[in-house]
Amino acid sequence: MGGVSTVVDAGAGERAVKEPKQDRSRATRQRLLAAAVACLAEHGWAGSTVSVVAERAGVSRGAAQHHFPTREDLFTAAVEYVAEERSVALRALFPEGAAGDRRTVVAALVDLYTGPLFRAALHLWVAASDEEQLRSRVTELEARVGRETHRIAVDLLGADESRPGVRETVQGLLDMARGLGLANLLTDDRARRERVVAQWAELLDGVLG
Repeated sequence: MGGVSTVVDAGAGERAVKEPKQDRSRATRQRLLAAAVACLAEHGWAGSTVSVVAERAGVSRGAAQHHFPTREDLFTAAVEYVAEERSVALRALFPEGAAGDRRTVVAALVDLYTGPLFRAALHLWVAASDEEQLRSRVTELEARVGRETHRIAVDLLGADESRPGVRETVQGLLDMARGLGLANLLTDDRARRERVVAQWAELLDGVLG
């Protein structure tokens, strides 16, 4: 009995050691991802090196490269990670559905394109247009994020895409939101944005029923 007890206790101790280590590794990874997005949004691609991100995250360059061997790995993972977090947050705003409040849904979707994530993603797109190695990754990432955002929009708007023109209308809403995000990069476009959101909500009510 004593021998069995010793083995069980040792196994429990080993798990206790491993789990905090795994937690620390996960926390380090998330700090790096958040720092990468912040650096990209503030300094652009040229000013966002692995060393700069590691310093901002409070970890060594070696630790950063352990999690993300290349610069491209780090920044594509960062934008994808935050995009996923924003998708979760967007759904959390309407845990029981939007209940027909399309103006609130449109405003929430537009907000996706007016914060640091969009600014970071934009820098990544611009870099990808010149960096062959980065282009395929960013193209794939953008397609995946775009599909997920479209699905969320369809769900929250209660859109029936089997009806002619509905899918294009939802996609047009997202394209419009991206355009508002671009306009907001240089000046505070909030007042005009609110009027556009109100108009799009009315248009959607007419098209979606």
